[in-house]
Amino acid sequence: MVERYLGVKQVAERLGITAGGLLNLKLPDPDAYIGRTRGWKEETIDAWNAARPGRGAGGGRPRKHSD
Repeated sequence: MVERYLGVKQVAERLGITAGGLLNLKLPDPDAYIGRTRGWKEETIDAWNAARPGRGAGGGRPRKHSD
């Protein structure tokens, strides 16, 4: 059986973002390298994406309190 891996472009498509948008993300360690090209299994990306914090995580700028 042949193992299938996602490249950067396919990871971006799976996440619904542009390949350039991946530059802002810390991707998990690749499951394979072919030369210098990284490859991930679908299940690796799906598990990593499910564990990522949601939008707005980390707090951001504190809100002004209206007292």
